[in-house]
Amino acid sequence: MSRSCCIINCNSRSHDSHGKPTGKEIGCYRITSLKRNCSSHVSEVTKRRLDCSHSKTKYNVPEPSSSQALGLPITDAQIAEMESHAEDIDFAVAAEEERKLRHDVMAHVHTFAHCCPTAAPIIHLGATSCYVGDNTDLIALRDGFNILLPKLARVIDRLANFAEEYADLPTLGFTHFHCLTLMSKVHKICTDIRLLANLKEIEEPFEKEQIGSSAMPYKRNPMRAERCCSLARHLIALMADPLQTASVQWLERTLDDSANRRISLPESFLTADIVLSTLQNITEGLVVYPKVIERDIHNELPFMATENIIMAIVKAGGNRQECHEKICVLSQESAAVVKQEGGDNDLLARIQRDPYFAPILGQLDALLDPKTFIGRAPQQVSKFLAEEVRPLLEPLQR
Repeated sequence: MSRSCCIINCNSRSHDSHGKPTGKEIGCYRITSLKRNCSSHVSEVTKRRLDCSHSKTKYNVPEPSSSQALGLPITDAQIAEMESHAEDIDFAVAAEEERKLRHDVMAHVHTFAHCCPTAAPIIHLGATSCYVGDNTDLIALRDGFNILLPKLARVIDRLANFAEEYADLPTLGFTHFHCLTLMSKVHKICTDIRLLANLKEIEEPFEKEQIGSSAMPYKRNPMRAERCCSLARHLIALMADPLQTASVQWLERTLDDSANRRISLPESFLTADIVLSTLQNITEGLVVYPKVIERDIHNELPFMATENIIMAIVKAGGNRQECHEKICVLSQESAAVVKQEGGDNDLLARIQRDPYFAPILGQLDALLDPKTFIGRAPQQVSKFLAEEVRPLLEPLQR
């Protein structure tokens, strides 16, 4: 529990200096670690959902207007009185009413009645607690997505720009973190950034006075990418809350979802907000080291080119299976030099010394050109961005 209330415009304290409830104020949860990083807009939306005070008051206003339209005896003066006091919430009175009534919505109905004595008899007329709570969630979800979707669009835009800039840069592609083929773009995000940072091929932004490690001054830990990965797991875990809640609802429904929703919904939006904000920061400052990438490619290129060499031998009249067996033997011998002796990859030299490969020796330079491994990737990137990504981003960018 927080020592200072997180309800908008409320500075009351719900606990004493020792963290014990005072019994005099409203108690509210604050997600401290998320509040430190999330944007003010999402914080405002989620604080309103955590507290629900505004919604419990404001959603008792339009309902009488609808009831009046249906013919119920509700006067314009009563509606005007409620509208004029929709933002006037006496939190101390609400807390006292809830202690007596043990019902949060009715506590605010009674509190609202103190502000609107003329309208008091018709406040919450024909309504239910779910009317207030469910509409609160819908509005909070709408407001939250209105904040998150433009952020998501900005992240995708930054990644699109990055992909466009490096579309024709050959890089090593990994499956099981083993080199299998060459690719021209980074296709994953934070986990890949962390792995590629270890290879020194790419880095997230690093500030001038930033400290990478408390123990080792040379380190530049990918702390932003690590944070995104950590919070992403948390957001995935939060998905279990609504799934489990839905699975245990009785008949039409029960109200044991309420307390869970007050925590899981705001926390989900706060977490998503942090992830997107941090990811935007990463994607706006990614640093690529082409020389390191080129070195890594050339270290692996002889192994990567073996399939091209087999194709060239077959075109020259050779037997595919026989060529595969010869390259397999030479590759294992070369790998032993790299792994056991710490030497360089000498597969290419072994191929050049073997008379079997004499028919294609003049083609080796072309067969080992990294550009020949990326196919139509640059054109595919350009087409995908122009036809799929940019049109979707346009309405969300601002």
